Amino acid sequence: MNPPLVPRDRKALAAWLSPPLLGMVHLPPLPGSPLYGGDPDQALTRALADVQALVEAGFAGVVVENYGDTPFSAGDLPPVTIASMAAVVARLRQRWPDLRLVVNGLRNDAVAALSIAVAAGADGIRVNVHTGAMLTDQGLITGRADRTLRLRRELDSPAWILADLRVKHAAPLAPRPLVDEALDLRERGLADAILLTGSGTGRPAEFDQARELRAAMPDTPLLVASGVTAKTAAQWAALVDGAIVGSELMHGGHAGAGVDPRRARALMDAWMEAPASSEAGS
Repeated sequence: MNPPLVPRDRKALAAWLSPPLLGMVHLPPLPGSPLYGGDPDQALTRALADVQALVEAGFAGVVVENYGDTPFSAGDLPPVTIASMAAVVARLRQRWPDLRLVVNGLRNDAVAALSIAVAAGADGIRVNVHTGAMLTDQGLITGRADRTLRLRRELDSPAWILADLRVKHAAPLAPRPLVDEALDLRERGLADAILLTGSGTGRPAEFDQARELRAAMPDTPLLVASGVTAKTAAQWAALVDGAIVGSELMHGGHAGAGVDPRRARALMDAWMEAPASSEAGS
């Protein structure tokens, strides 16, 4: 299948992901990482259990990331991490052929994520810094949209590129208008969807920013990607095209703690029961 020549629009997102929620699969520490516990089967066992809970709660897609590999590297992922993630994602694809699978290689290895997606049959990648540069806890991270898009073309991949705007746990090097940054992601970085987050893991994004982006970019897929809760789901459902949810789904509301089936179901119910709103558009 030939990759798209232009970024996808909101109708394409609606056709690709329904219901429009992606649940996070936070892998435990993988081989080679500082906190790795020595059990090579732990990541797959956890991932299978988490995805099963998400699927039973009604989720049609997940984002798999090496969340337990802290402290993260600002550069390329080690080969053992890539191999470990590919093995997990391939098993998830085998178990759930129709599930939307997205890969995120923390902190910002889009080439590794895309390579994993192609090899294991995933549908997309998340990129924390796709364009521009951000000052993070790993130091300065610079986007390489050129490299990611050229590799997608070379591999003839239809993988979606979900790109963070002002990614959490980071700060821009110089102030710029939010919409200008978003337009660069979309028009120059060719991101398929823009992700709006808060300042850190589990911290809420801002409703006003979502409204500003929607007004300026009416055809661009916009997802909220941190801080969504069952209490705020209806508000977000009226503003954006979808959400990536992590902490709210986990045991005790703690990132990395594994998916709690009851919390996952409560979040899904709250999102799906939200009344239709003109703000979200068609």
